[in-house]
Amino acid sequence: MTDAPANGPYTLNRRKLLAAMATIPALGMLGGSRAFAQDTSTAAVNTTGLAVTDTDVTVGILHSVTGTMAISETGSVQAEILAIEQINAAGGVLGRQIKYIQEDGASDWPTFAEKAKKLLVQDKVASVMGCWTSASRKAVLPVFEQYNGMLYYPTFYEGLEESPNVIYTGQEATQQILAGIDWVVDTKGAKSFYLLGSDYIWPRTSNKIARKHIEMKGLKVVGEEYYPLEHTQFNSVINKIKLTKPDVIYAIVVGGSNVAFYKQLKAAGIDLTKEAPLLLTISVTEDEILGIGGENMVGAYAAMKYFQSIENDNNKAFVDAFKARWGDGIVIGDVTQAAYLGPWLWKAAVEKAGSFDVDKVREASPGIELATAPEGYVKVHDNHHLWSKLRIGHARLDGQYDVVYETADLMEPDPFPEGYQ
Repeated sequence: MTDAPANGPYTLNRRKLLAAMATIPALGMLGGSRAFAQDTSTAAVNTTGLAVTDTDVTVGILHSVTGTMAISETGSVQAEILAIEQINAAGGVLGRQIKYIQEDGASDWPTFAEKAKKLLVQDKVASVMGCWTSASRKAVLPVFEQYNGMLYYPTFYEGLEESPNVIYTGQEATQQILAGIDWVVDTKGAKSFYLLGSDYIWPRTSNKIARKHIEMKGLKVVGEEYYPLEHTQFNSVINKIKLTKPDVIYAIVVGGSNVAFYKQLKAAGIDLTKEAPLLLTISVTEDEILGIGGENMVGAYAAMKYFQSIENDNNKAFVDAFKARWGDGIVIGDVTQAAYLGPWLWKAAVEKAGSFDVDKVREASPGIELATAPEGYVKVHDNHHLWSKLRIGHARLDGQYDVVYETADLMEPDPFPEGYQ
C-alpha cells in the first residue's frame, strides 16, 4: 500500500508538484456541496470494513501499464495519481490522506477481473479508478457488482450500459458517435463511410451504432473491417479504401496498432490534409499521437470532449500541473482528462455523503458538479454518466489538435438511445 511508488516512472518529484500546486485553483464542488457528518470518526464513516483508518483511506488504480494498451492507459494512471496528490495536498478526504494500490491489467481482460477482485476483496479499497477498453470494463463489472465496489471508468465508450457500481466519466455514443457523424455530414457533406476498428466489443458495437446512424440518414457504408489488437499489417484494408473511395474513413483502431495503421496510410499516399478521404477517429487522442507521430496524423479529425489545446483557465492550470509532475514533453488526451476527474468526483461524493461506504457514495453521486474541471464543467447524471460537450479536433503536425467545433450546450447523456440498441 502506497501513496507513491518508491521508484520507477511514478516517483514523486515533490518540488515540481508543490510548484505546480500553486497554479491550481481548488476544484469547485457545486450541487454536491460538502455536507460533513458531525461525527467523522472511522466507526461513523466506514461501517462496511473498507481500508479506512483515522488518518488515511486506500483506493485502487487498475490500468494497463504493459502490453498493447499501455500506449493509451499510461496517461490515465498519471492523471489519477496527480489528482490524488493534489487532493492530499489540499487536506485529503474527510480529513484523511488517500493512499493507493496500483495494479497492472496488462492488456489482458481476465487479468483485469483478477486484479479487480484482489483490490476489492483482499485490499478492501474504498473505490477504484480504472480500465480503458470496454472489454476490460465488461470483465470487471460482475466483480464490482458482486462485491459492491465503485469503479470510476474514464473512457469514451459505446454506451448500452448503466451500472450502480460505475461512474462513467467519459462520453457515451450519443455524445460522441452520433454527434460526430452529424458534424462530418453537416459540415463536410460526407455521404459515404468506411468503418474500421480493432476486433473487440467497443469498436464493433460503436460501428454498429455508427452504421445505423449513417444509414438512417440515407447515406452509405462502403466497407467495414476489424483487426485483432496488436495487428500491424493494414496494407490490404488501405488498398480497399483506395478502391472504394469513401468520403470518410471512420477509424476506431486502438492501442499500438494505431502506430502501424497511420504510418502505412501515409506511406500508401493518402494525405489526410487533403480530406480525400477525410479521416474521423474516436480513438486517437494526443497520447496515441505521441507514439504515432504528428507527421502521420496531421489533417485527421477526432471527435472527443477534451483536447489539451482547449483554452480556459481550468485547463491551463491542469496542463501546467500535469507537465510539472510528469515532464514538459508529456501530452494529455481525452481519456487522461476524464481519468483525472475520477478521484475528484469520488472525493465530492464522499464528502457529500459524509461516509466512505459505497452505498452512501453511490446515493450521493447524482448531481455532483465540478465547476473547475479541465474540460470546463461536468455534472453527474442520475444514470451515472456526465453531462458534457462534443468537440471536434483537427490534428496538427506537432501532435496537438485545433478545436474547430464544439456543441453550444452540454449534452445530456443517454446510454440507451432509442432505435440504436
